[in-house]
Amino acid sequence: MKKLAAAVLAGALAASMAVPAAAEGTIKVAASATPHAEILEQAKPILEEQGWELDVTVFNDYVQPNLVVESGDFDANYFQHVPYLESFNEEQGTHLVDAGDIHYEPFGIYPGTKSSLDELEEGDVIAVPNDTTNEARALLLLQDNGVLTLKEGAGLTATVNDIEENPKGVKIQELEAAQVSRVKDEVAFVVLNGNYALEAGFSVAKDSIAYESSDSEAAKTYVNIIAVKEGNEENEGIKALVDVLKSDEIKTFIKDNYDGAVIPFEESEDAEAAEETTEAATEAAEETTEAATEAAE
Repeated sequence: MKKLAAAVLAGALAASMAVPAAAEGTIKVAASATPHAEILEQAKPILEEQGWELDVTVFNDYVQPNLVVESGDFDANYFQHVPYLESFNEEQGTHLVDAGDIHYEPFGIYPGTKSSLDELEEGDVIAVPNDTTNEARALLLLQDNGVLTLKEGAGLTATVNDIEENPKGVKIQELEAAQVSRVKDEVAFVVLNGNYALEAGFSVAKDSIAYESSDSEAAKTYVNIIAVKEGNEENEGIKALVDVLKSDEIKTFIKDNYDGAVIPFEESEDAEAAEETTEAATEAAEETTEAATEAAE
């Protein structure tokens, strides 16, 4: 009996040593293929060490990833920026929120049948995404590079109807974001989201004619996020996922693999200072309230 008990105990100890971490659960994430799903694959082993299983499903559009999170079929998605999320919520009646800012993808103008904006002629076509926020972003980039001028105040809701001046007489072709790169051999230029530029084989650093700078306001406005249904921001699995995606290991992977097409998002010193100021103001207000209450008593 003693030998049997010893054997059972030894087996139990061996089994416990073989388990790297207590099983926390599964995190289901909907993602675009490039770079989002690729980045998530790098996060898998890190999360596994913490006891989390990361289950990633790739989607090829910008609608279903939000709907499956809203329905509760998935815990989170990773493919979009905040302006798109807010526009989607407004149009679809969904309740999605930002759970973590992960990376930024510079929007770029890429060659089609022509290689320089100086070659543009009347009637030339430039293809852009047709969803609300990304079309505006494309038009603003074209404006910054002298192709057209938008009406004053058009901003992040600009559409082709807001083009005030078009001195080169170009035509803007609006396409679903995933389709833009596919017409590059048929139009003069394409204006692409970072992930679709990668999928098309473009390098921001080597191939783009112009792109948003990494220190621009766009980097803050269009940071790609982990999105969840409102109320799930503080779930342990979501917090673990965001922490890993913000880790030095993932930042290094991004910097080493995407040739400037994907840039880890860093909180600015100004933003951190503002947050500290807000926290200090909140604490001061609480102390004032407590003092007033004590005085009243």
